[in-house]
Amino acid sequence: MKKRYILLVIVIILIAGLAYASTFTLKDIEVNGCIMASEDEVRDTITENVIYPNTLILQIQNKIKPIEKPSFVAKMDIDYVSKNKVKVDIYEKSVAGCVEYMENYVYFDKDGVVLETSKEQFDRVPCIRGLKVNRWEMGEKLPIDSKKKFEMILNITQLIEKYDLDIQSIEFTGDGEIVLRHDKIKVELGDGKNLNIQMMNLGSIMDQVKGKSGVLYMKEYNAENSTASFKEN
Repeated sequence: MKKRYILLVIVIILIAGLAYASTFTLKDIEVNGCIMASEDEVRDTITENVIYPNTLILQIQNKIKPIEKPSFVAKMDIDYVSKNKVKVDIYEKSVAGCVEYMENYVYFDKDGVVLETSKEQFDRVPCIRGLKVNRWEMGEKLPIDSKKKFEMILNITQLIEKYDLDIQSIEFTGDGEIVLRHDKIKVELGDGKNLNIQMMNLGSIMDQVKGKSGVLYMKEYNAENSTASFKEN
């Protein structure tokens, strides 16, 4: 009789516990930190991968086996906020640039390693023009035919990030010279011998011609010659 009573109490406690746990229904997912990643994609990834839409189950599952990360996301922290809400802090991959490949944009990091692909070209990620890419593999370096040119690309993208420049594209002419584009401004840098000094001062020079359309000539710009000319269209 005593054993039956104990068993009944345990069953009642379990039922009550399950009933209470069922009130932790996942209804709201707050997403922070998205720039290139999509907030909707983050929410969809969580709801599609959680065993059951419950904030407690989500926390336990994510501890045992982290939820799959969506595109452009390096790390995803999921924190409990309330019975029906979780907060997701997104830490994105560091994207240096992209190249076009069969109507897609292939994104790579500062070392030239392929991170993601997308149909969309994102703001403040320069697209490299004048390169031939015949194939690529996720997690591998882009196979560019010219090692010297590829090193030049990585140097330019690192300098763009360092000096917080808004450059839409990086182009290589048939003569091997470098051309940057920002809105309606074309920036001619020459052969790249003075890249560091050019890029260091490009931001302040661009501020002077902001909103205009034309060519900013900086081929001769170096440590001794700090003159840049602008020809407006």
